[in-house]
Amino acid sequence: MRQTDFWERMSEVFGSAYARSVASDQILSQLGGRTIVAALAEGADVQAVWRAVCAQYPDRIPARLR
Repeated sequence: MRQTDFWERMSEVFGSAYARSVASDQILSQLGGRTIVAALAEGADVQAVWRAVCAQYPDRIPARLR
């Protein structure tokens, strides 16, 4: 998955403005206690970051985007 795909999914799920807020403000244990933005900036695998988002917000992510 490319980062552009990741951000498109985030925008679809959370809305464009809230997606950036979630990514920069929420610390995810699945990302080693980092935010999404920090994990991506540190070179984390984009697919692994998306899986962490899916695990953190299972009720928000439609099955077709998992």
